[in-house]
Formats: sequence, C-alpha cells, structure tokens
Amino acid sequence: MEILSGHSSAIKSKNINQLEFWISTTLYVLALIGICSSTIYSSGNSYRFEESHIDYNVMANFFIPELFKITSLYISFLLFNFCFMPQLANKNNITLNLILTVLVTAFSVVAWMVYNTYSQAYRLVEYDNIDNAYGIFFGEAFTYIFFLYLLFNAYAYFNERGLELLKRIPVLKNYHNNIVPELFVSTKIWLITLMIFTAVLSVKIDYELLVIWSIVPPVNIFVAFCAIYYIIPNLRKDFKGFGRYFWGNVGITIIISLLLLIILIPFMRNGAIVPVTLILNAICLICITTPSAWYIYKHKFEKLSEIQMLKTELGKSDANLNFLKSQINPHFLFNALNTLFGTALQENAERTGEGIQKLGDMMRFMLHENTQDKISLTREVEYLNNYIDLQKLRTSRSADIRIDTHIEEQLNNLQITPMLLIPFIENAFKHGISLQQPSYIKITLQTKESTLYFDVSNSIYIKADNDPEKLKSGIGLENVKQRLSLLYYGKHELIIRESANEFFVHLTLQLD
Repeated sequence: MEILSGHSSAIKSKNINQLEFWISTTLYVLALIGICSSTIYSSGNSYRFEESHIDYNVMANFFIPELFKITSLYISFLLFNFCFMPQLANKNNITLNLILTVLVTAFSVVAWMVYNTYSQAYRLVEYDNIDNAYGIFFGEAFTYIFFLYLLFNAYAYFNERGLELLKRIPVLKNYHNNIVPELFVSTKIWLITLMIFTAVLSVKIDYELLVIWSIVPPVNIFVAFCAIYYIIPNLRKDFKGFGRYFWGNVGITIIISLLLLIILIPFMRNGAIVPVTLILNAICLICITTPSAWYIYKHKFEKLSEIQMLKTELGKSDANLNFLKSQINPHFLFNALNTLFGTALQENAERTGEGIQKLGDMMRFMLHENTQDKISLTREVEYLNNYIDLQKLRTSRSADIRIDTHIEEQLNNLQITPMLLIPFIENAFKHGISLQQPSYIKITLQTKESTLYFDVSNSIYIKADNDPEKLKSGIGLENVKQRLSLLYYGKHELIIRESANEFFVHLTLQLD
C-alpha cells in the first residue's frame, strides 16, 4: 500500500493538466453516463439472458461489472502514463516499476475475466464444460488486456521519449524545425485513437478493423509530411501547380498499394481485409491526404514566408535606425574635434585640415550612404580607414599604443551592407586602448573571390572605477549580430573569443 500510495503521489507531482489526463477523464465520465443510461432505460443486456433462459440482475450482471471494467482501464492508464512508464523511461527504479506494471496487468486480466463471467454469463450455456468456458473467458481477457496495456505503455513511453527519438532520425534534421514536434503530435493522436478504438471493442477484438486502423492512418500521416515538407516545396520551386502534384500523388498511391499488398499477403486468407485496406487507404490518400497537404502548405508555409519577409524588412529597418542613432555619438565627435584643435595648436594646419576632411567624409557616409541597403565594399573600407586614421591622431602621442592594420585595397565590385564592420573596430578602440598602459590593436581585412575575411584583436586592460565606460558593452556588437542574422543568414560565420589579455573577433562573410 505504501508503494502504491507513493506512485499515487507521483500523479499529483506530475503535470496533471496534461491533455492525456483530461481526455481519459472525459472518456471515463462519458462511459459512466452511458452505463447509467443503459442500466436505467434498457436494463443492460437483459435480452441476451432471456434468450438463454438465465436469471438476470441488472446490478450484478451489468452495472457493477461494467463499472469495474471501465474503472480498471481508467486507473491503469493513469498509472502507466503518469507513474510507471515515466520512471522506466528515465531509468529510475526500473525493477520496482517493471514489477508493478506486471502486477497491474495480471490483476486486470483476472479481474476482467471475473467481470465477464457475470456480464456475459449467457455465453456459459454455449460450452459443455464450465472449465472450458472459463478458459475461453480467460484467453479473451488476456488477449484484450495484454494488447490494450501494450498500447498504453507504448503511448506512455512515446510521450516521454518520442521527441528525443524523432530528433535522432537523420533525415528529419534536413527539413523545417517544426517537423519533429508536428510528427510527434500526429503520432500521439494516432496512438490515442488506436487506444480508444481498441478500448471500445471490449473483449472481442475485431482484427480486420484493427489491421485497417493500424495501417491506413500511419501511411497517410507519412505521405502528408512528405508532401508538405518535401514534394510540394520542390514542385513550387519549379513553378509546378496542383495538377502535377495530384497526379504525382496518384503514382505514389499506386506504389504504396503494391508495397502494402506484398506486406499483407499473409492476411489474404482472412477474407476481404486486404482489398478493403488497400482501397480505403488509396481513397484516403487521393481524396483526403492529397488536398489536405496542399491546403496546409499553402495556408501555412507561404503565409509564414510572407510574415518572415516582413519581419526581415522591419528588423532591417529597425536595426539600421538604431545603428544610425548609435553612430552619431557626441562623445566621439567632441573627442575628435578636441584632438583636431590640439593638433592645430601644435602643428601646421595641413594635418588638421586632413583630419577635418576625414571627419567630414565619415559624417557624410553615416548620414547618407548608411540609409542604403547595399554599398560597394570600397566605400565601406574607405570609412574604416578614415575612422582608424582619426583614432591614430588621438593616440599618436603615446609610444605604448601599437595599431597595426592590414586592409587590402578593394578593386572589385562586391556589395556589402553599410557600417557592418565598423562596430568591431569601434569596440576595439573603445575597450582596447589605454593612454596610461601599453595596449595594441590589430586589424586585417582581405577578400578572396566573393568571401570577405575580417579579423580584429585588441588588448584588454582594467578600467578605472570612475570610467563611465567601465560597465558598458561594446558599441553596436549586439546590433551587428542582429543585422548579420537578418541580412546574411547562412552566409556568415562570426567567432568572438575573449581571454584575460585579449579580445578577438573573426568574421567570414559571403558577399554579392
């Protein structure tokens, strides 16, 4: 009793709001209502007892047996789904939970046989020997309970480990991210319907219907997923319409029917089960699955593509706006102007004029070319050089600051999103340069064919506690990550490493 009470408490600790609990409880309540209605209005199976000339009591021969039968199924499902199988799937208390699973199954088999000896006592007159009748009842109960509880446990295990198992299938990794959870839900729904279908069959399992239900839904689910995630997208890429898709599915249906015929040959002696299954499966594939998959693709993925395109445009505009705002930095402008003013006092006006010209070029670039979707890589590199030259003016008085740049001159026609590279250089100068301590920055940029290779490394030093930049992150780094993911999805590789003494950035970018 302590063990069972411990497992009962596990039901409460489990997320009891799961869909399985509410579906099973709803079906249990509906079954109770059905039993009560049959007891009151039709006296159960009284007519069968009258035909066999056996005394009949509606409570003893119908209500109580049926009540205990559905209650045992309900409780067993809860135990398997919320107690035993989750523990087994997670490899906790394996021996104990296996023993409890076997005990619950054995108890249900015996109890089910006893229930049937009361609710189906009219069948006893069909047998010459009462022991033979009990043997038949036991065999029916064992077959039914064993198969149904096998489904219970299969569902409970799939519920716990299904997503993990599906994610291990290599072919599913190459398609849309939603395919695994959607396939998981579809399989769960099929298993639920199979369990309900088996449960309502009561003792005598109709193997013909069971074969049909075990084959037709999985085949249609498989074909639907293949159509939605592979067949239709490839046809749409080639601008093929519904007609090509429909006749292609007719061919697929013929192939599947031939394969099923080979598989179901051993069942040919069971009458019309094989042709019925093949015909029903073909009708479902052509009349239900084919148009449904097309409808789902059209109204789901094409809408998602439109939404994703709008999100990309909106995100690009928002990122560009925020980035533009971050670049018009008064702190940097005042520092640059103060540097130029100090230089003018100490040196000839020629150097000061050069600095002012570079600053003007940078301002024009930020205010005009930054609003374009793409600019030439040559202009982007000019902006980087202007920024670096200005920073060199600011740091030229310190012999302990080393700035090494190897930026190739760009004579190609490559295009790049404006101001995509500058955040890494700004971050290096902001956090890697100290006017009081030895520091360095190294910048390299080169292109091979249409691939850009960009590296920035800088020293790291501890800022003073009163430094306003101490707790701030690099300028625009998060923003540039967002822009890369939006504008160069699948076309870039960004590596950022930070050690105690150095901050390193490597960017590989596929350009147009």
